[in-house]
Amino acid sequence: MRAVALGGGHGLHATLSALRRLTPDVTAVVTVADDGGSSGRLRRELGLLPPGDLRKALAALAGDGEEETLWSTVFQHRFGGTGALAGHAVGNLVLAALMEILHDPVAALAEAARLLGLTGRVLPMCTEPIDIEADVTGLDEDPAAVRRIRGQVAVATTPGQVRRIRLQAPGGPDHVPKACEAAVQAVLDADVVLLGPGSWFTSVLPHLLVPELHEALIDTSASRMVVLNLVPQPGETAGFSPERHLDVLCEHAPRLRVDAVIADADSVSTPDRLRTAAESLGARLRLDSIATAGARERHDPVALAESLLGALAG
Repeated sequence: MRAVALGGGHGLHATLSALRRLTPDVTAVVTVADDGGSSGRLRRELGLLPPGDLRKALAALAGDGEEETLWSTVFQHRFGGTGALAGHAVGNLVLAALMEILHDPVAALAEAARLLGLTGRVLPMCTEPIDIEADVTGLDEDPAAVRRIRGQVAVATTPGQVRRIRLQAPGGPDHVPKACEAAVQAVLDADVVLLGPGSWFTSVLPHLLVPELHEALIDTSASRMVVLNLVPQPGETAGFSPERHLDVLCEHAPRLRVDAVIADADSVSTPDRLRTAAESLGARLRLDSIATAGARERHDPVALAESLLGALAG
């Protein structure tokens, strides 16, 4: 089974950890808008793709052998102290070096995948870094006033209510983000494609705003599934119900049809409303216990894998 997961950060890590239990043919397509922390520093200083979410996806798919496990640990190691290396993850620096030497982020990720003994592939959503711009309300005395904010960190941490996002490519607002060709082909060739979980406005929805990737998601013959978050994210989706996540997805990609929506049964207070929202996307709703025991904000990879299998079986 050829599986493709689109997202970023910890949410994508959870999906990849589940998918690798089902098939060795897993492709991660990762957002490239991060402008904070180690990734943001490397992006600003070197003009490269932010490597942090790419690194996390590589670690999620790394091999289980002793050597691969060591390299995965090294990749995730973050320097402490107060010097120039403080806060940088080793894997971020390795990916940055590979990108500079090979002048091709896809080739750089392939080399990192070989080092880590990957069971699948990691690809960037775009081959150039992009910026997220959002319309936000609730930041002024007038609660309906709309302000525009820019940057993944700013959008993810805003105390306001995000209404809509756009992507900006290098070169200004008239430049359309160009998708990674390999990522587009992976979606078209897939048997199953997953969106979510993850930061909804900054990790999940951006994939739908890259024109070639958007069209591939519409045209693919794969089973398309949406995995919902377990809890609202402070900042960008504070106060969101599960069905509101689907409404926002539909607003950003009204032509997208979905085959299944997967949610945690204990995280859904109004199943009928969520079922109606799923049906508006053409999807059937599947409610399972997919949260980690004792950590309700994290998906259990084994339980999620079982839920995905059930959804695929129809």
